[in-house]
Amino acid sequence: MPSTALPHTDHAPPPRSWYKRNEIRVTPWLFLAPGILFFMVYVIIPIFQSFSISLYEWDGLSDAYFIGLENYRELWDDDAFYTSLRNNLLWLVLYLLAIPAGLLIALFLNQTVTGIRLYKSLFFFPFVISQIVVGLVFSWFYDPSFGLLNVILGYVGLGPINVLGDENFVNYGIIAAGLWPQTAYCMILYLTGLNAVDPEQVEAARLDGAKGWKMLWYVIVPQLKPATFIAFVVTIIGALRSFDLISIMTNGGPFGESRVLSFYMFEVALSEYGFRMGYGAAIAVMLFLIMLLFISYFLYAMYKDEKGH
Repeated sequence: MPSTALPHTDHAPPPRSWYKRNEIRVTPWLFLAPGILFFMVYVIIPIFQSFSISLYEWDGLSDAYFIGLENYRELWDDDAFYTSLRNNLLWLVLYLLAIPAGLLIALFLNQTVTGIRLYKSLFFFPFVISQIVVGLVFSWFYDPSFGLLNVILGYVGLGPINVLGDENFVNYGIIAAGLWPQTAYCMILYLTGLNAVDPEQVEAARLDGAKGWKMLWYVIVPQLKPATFIAFVVTIIGALRSFDLISIMTNGGPFGESRVLSFYMFEVALSEYGFRMGYGAAIAVMLFLIMLLFISYFLYAMYKDEKGH
């Protein structure tokens, strides 16, 4: 019977190209390349440009003059800068209330009760509307002439309060307006996180007698760490770069008492206060460094926690 074996050949297989040899490692970077390019062009490069512009005296049109650190020295003696910084810190502290509030609402909406879809829609609604609309709604709510707030206060025998016209109340009024949609955002993060909670751990904790706050603190909350981290970062960034609500509700007033760093940067760089691009860039740099400080701390804390496990 004739043999059916293939004839022997001394020819080696053709060499594969560099891409074929490294295809598994290279292909993900090809997909990431457009995003990395846009991030470099629209985020990283502008950051360094802001640092550079802050060293110049420039009105945006004529020639720029290098003045070194003079803009930063001027910030040191600028009362309006310290007012804006103080208000930003107030925003930061009170804005963090959105995180526990969002968690409590998410725990409520995660239950199986009658009409839960309606409740979810009502709590989700602030997240989908524009911040401009939020500012207008709360401006009408606070209005001393016909606002609902003063109507309610009138029923309990309290006089009208001009929240947005009183320097003692204005920041709290704007922050309350900002907390409305921010709480809705944190609620969405926690609703997503609750779907990933391990039911076996919950059942085991119930068998051990855990319930109520102990169940929440020792079993549920530890499994929500990724959602909590994102909520912290987004809330901190939102508090520090707050601009639109202030612009709509008070335009920095009364007497500049509701300014924050982002709004003050806009005033000195792009409004009738002088088009001082270098000084505005110096304020932007300070705001960026504050954000970087807080976010770096949370990244380090999360990395340390993950490494510990």
